Amino acid sequence: MKEQEIIALADQNIMRTYKRFPVVLTKGLGQKVWDIKGKEYLDFVSGIAVCNLGHSHPGVIAALKEQIDNLTHVSNLYYTQPQTQLAKLLVKNSFADKVFFCNSGAEANEAAIKLARKYTHEKLGDDKFELITMKDSFHGRTLATITATGQEKFQFGFTPLLEGFKYVPFNDLLALEKSISGKTCGVMVEPIQGEGGVVIPDGNYLKEVRAICDKHNILLIVDEVQTGIGRTGKLFAYEHAGIEPDIMTLAKALGNGFPVGAMLATDKIAESFTPGNHASTFGGNPLAMAAAYATVKIMLEESIIDNCRKVGAYFLEQLKKLQLKHKIINEVRGKGLMIAASLNIEAAEIINKCLEKGLLINSAGSRTLRFIPPLIITNQDIDRAMEILDDAMEGK
Repeated sequence: MKEQEIIALADQNIMRTYKRFPVVLTKGLGQKVWDIKGKEYLDFVSGIAVCNLGHSHPGVIAALKEQIDNLTHVSNLYYTQPQTQLAKLLVKNSFADKVFFCNSGAEANEAAIKLARKYTHEKLGDDKFELITMKDSFHGRTLATITATGQEKFQFGFTPLLEGFKYVPFNDLLALEKSISGKTCGVMVEPIQGEGGVVIPDGNYLKEVRAICDKHNILLIVDEVQTGIGRTGKLFAYEHAGIEPDIMTLAKALGNGFPVGAMLATDKIAESFTPGNHASTFGGNPLAMAAAYATVKIMLEESIIDNCRKVGAYFLEQLKKLQLKHKIINEVRGKGLMIAASLNIEAAEIINKCLEKGLLINSAGSRTLRFIPPLIITNQDIDRAMEILDDAMEGK
């Protein structure tokens, strides 16, 4: 089929829950993708912070091919080797003692909300059920996770929302402390707000949030769906703060493109989940586990996270130089390869011009350009992206 035929059929048959670019992508390799016409693009979206190892990574592809020849699904009524291997690897390289596997970030956050309530009900009573989350946060699209999300635009039209959530400004420790009551069971926070605009808190913020949770005997849930698996220059972003959460959620880059999510917790918290409390038919299926195990193993054994730190620093440096030339850039911020440039104009025009010139970028908010490329990109890729951005911003 031709490009316009595919687009027309998609618009006719698929619910319009996405505003898509008029491009049909057919192939990806490393940090590049190609459309149906053969046009090449430098991909600085990476499936929305998913393909951290790049597209079609040979190690992940090989793991999937081997697994698909043996076993694709048997449910969680039985043990499987890939699930066991991945669980051991995640536990060994994190604060956690136990893992629950699911299919997405929203599912992981849903599981975290349920576990936090279950644990607190058992240990402290049924009257402690409220979670405090941050304004401008994003935690998913289920009814519970859009309620946890501190942005009204995602909640509009879906009321009544789930009971038991409070919102405070991100990076405001005083507001957080004041919001805690006898009903509070925990705090749910992103180490860096992704959909909120790549908002980075003060250096001591997470450490102080941890201290506040300890002081009030409440749980700390860290949502690492976007920041996890190397994106910020460490395997998990909470490591930058030198703290350990009680519960952590992962998805996106965990499977490098294969749908998979995980919720991790300490033994003390995890023991509140017993058979029948929570489940997922496809969660932890052998294909997802094989992809995720290969992804995490490669991330740990190769120099990809180190590359993320070095190239990320170079990227920030080049964006700040671009800021001096183009007054439409208000601020440049980021950590590792999770980077943003806030603008004083709408971002859509710049994004569309970059698309025309062969660079894929997206926005987080209407006036913030977000750059979340594969962690394997090079300084030369940054230089090419800067040329395109410079051209797209000319005259603005």
